[in-house]
Amino acid sequence: MAIRPKTVVDMKMQAKAVSHARTDISVRDVSSTIDEPEARGGTNQGLTPTETMIASLVGCTNVITQRIAHQKGVTIGSMNVDAHAKFDRRGVSLEEEIEVPFPEVTLTIDIQSDASAAQLDEIKRDLQKFCPIAKVVRGAGTQIHEQWNASPLA
Repeated sequence: MAIRPKTVVDMKMQAKAVSHARTDISVRDVSSTIDEPEARGGTNQGLTPTETMIASLVGCTNVITQRIAHQKGVTIGSMNVDAHAKFDRRGVSLEEEIEVPFPEVTLTIDIQSDASAAQLDEIKRDLQKFCPIAKVVRGAGTQIHEQWNASPLA
């Protein structure tokens, strides 16, 4: 009898507010720092909270694309993801409440693989279905545009 993994799991993190601008995060056996640049009173030791969110979208895009490709028997030789986010700073500047702080994010995905055009279309479609970070970001009202540049394996 196969053991079925849990479908909903608890995620726990600990955070220490080192200063008004820096937060040290611990999860599992990994730690990370979220910080503001020196120009905003931080120590520039890590990504800002908003950069961390967009970085999470990029990281999730990579992980889920790779999982989908593997499931479909597609080999990815290389993959690079560039993000360009429009960010309305009026909220973090405490000027006014902003319903959609990131109105638009464009992901440029350069992928080298052995995928056929049909397989690549399936990967793109499944990415939108399964990337949890993209689902949350889209649910908040952000438009995510993906520009795929595919080339064959060398």
